Amino acid sequence: MHPDLAYQSDSGEAGHRPAVEKRSLLRRIVLVGTIAIVAGGVAFGVLALWLYQSARTDTVGELEFTQELKIPPLLEPERGADGGAIYQLEMQEGFSELLPGVQTETWGVNGSYLGPTIRAERGDWVRMEVENGLPEATTLHWHGMHLPADADGNPHQLIGPGGDWSPTWQIRQPVGTLWYHPHRMGMTADHVYRGLAGMFLIDDPENVPDELPQTYGVDDIPVIIQDKRFTDDGGLDRSEPFGSQVGQLGDTILVNGTYMPYLDVERERVRLRVLNASNGRFYNLQFADGRPFQLIGTDGGLLTQAQELTEVQVSPGERAEIIVTLEPGERTSLISADPDLTLEGFSHRFSGGDDTLALLELRAAENLGPAPQLPAVLAEDELPEAEDATVNRQFVLDGTSRINDKRMDMNRIDTVVGVDTTEIWEVTNSSGSPHSFHVHDVQFRVLEIGGQDPPVELTGAKDTVFIPRNATVRIAIEFTDYSDPQTPYMYHCHLLRHEDNGMMAQFTVVEADEVDSAPREITGVHDDHNREQGDSQ
Repeated sequence: MHPDLAYQSDSGEAGHRPAVEKRSLLRRIVLVGTIAIVAGGVAFGVLALWLYQSARTDTVGELEFTQELKIPPLLEPERGADGGAIYQLEMQEGFSELLPGVQTETWGVNGSYLGPTIRAERGDWVRMEVENGLPEATTLHWHGMHLPADADGNPHQLIGPGGDWSPTWQIRQPVGTLWYHPHRMGMTADHVYRGLAGMFLIDDPENVPDELPQTYGVDDIPVIIQDKRFTDDGGLDRSEPFGSQVGQLGDTILVNGTYMPYLDVERERVRLRVLNASNGRFYNLQFADGRPFQLIGTDGGLLTQAQELTEVQVSPGERAEIIVTLEPGERTSLISADPDLTLEGFSHRFSGGDDTLALLELRAAENLGPAPQLPAVLAEDELPEAEDATVNRQFVLDGTSRINDKRMDMNRIDTVVGVDTTEIWEVTNSSGSPHSFHVHDVQFRVLEIGGQDPPVELTGAKDTVFIPRNATVRIAIEFTDYSDPQTPYMYHCHLLRHEDNGMMAQFTVVEADEVDSAPREITGVHDDHNREQGDSQ
């Protein structure tokens, strides 16, 4: 025995009590530690289970449709001496009753929340006289519009507080359901979430079938869908929930700024122009009773033929025009259920993939006005063809902040294309997040998704398209009419938090023989704060 471990007992016999006590103490420490670890693991498991369960939102059948759907007013233009249409738009701050009986601080255009619907015809010359009555600099971008780069409303056309901006262009594209929203670098998500958005409709009376519902607010209805989260005092909660891959994600749905809305329907068929104006939420649109509907249009125009579907998914920024038929006296509701984000497990749930949401109830009158059958052909196909492409480019969406391994730089031109040329862009999502890819100035044709032909809902004119995780989407784009080597357009993810993080890049359109010599840098970036915001993400 080691002499240091021996001791003399009261009886004079040698013993080992200190060693026994040490071993006993060690066992107690191990036992307590094990209990603590197990308890911590149980607590963590309980917390994870609670977070997982609470992350799912299901409002179908849980809430009553009690508010009549608000219809954004049509903005009547003034007429200039040359016959052009002049639209007056003022960005404002104020208070809005988004929840019944609660006043919430919001932003809007020509009002406290959202903006009026702008409507113009193909061939019109338009001038937008925009005033900024907000305390912050921002822009207005005409999403989906084909127009000169200096009229685009991207981060380079910043309007300071109290400032104004008056872009002018001619409408040179087919009928479509476009929209407008801010595009300030590093602040787009916040400014859209506060309420700056509105629809921009293009008409073409000579080339649109008379059989289509087209009486605004009666059988031709704007449906601007947004999700919000509110603080206890009724303010907008601008934080991001735990675990979300898509940024801001609300548990309260507004349609045209209306909570739990219903629409009184007076005709057998009603046309819903659905706009996903949410920052990051995806919607898988369907009717609660499973009834089919006719998809007649997407982002930038009508399909060549109506397609009968029972569901259609729209990612942030996308639009879908659907026609639903009702019987006298019946009710049905438009819902969103289980959008396919191509995520798994916790990421899928925490990004809204398991949510089931009530959107809008349709209430048919006892006597409905008749509506004609839809024609066999809705519109001509004016999209670019793949065989006309002379250039093939690759773009990789990395993480939530980079394209081709670069964050957005206001001074850098990432891509230069030739005017009156067609290109194929291959856009790959290499990240673990969903992305929604938007290109300014153009409407493109989707050629393939993950090596497969696109589904029918992606065969029309598109300016925004969902890029599934670990997939490549091929699109054909034609660049026409406008060239400017110094003023860029943007391409970016339309999940607005990703855009603000830096998942955006710039391209210029130049004369075809100047592509190789065009500048790759621009100067005169006007807002150091914007640049710092982008760099800090």
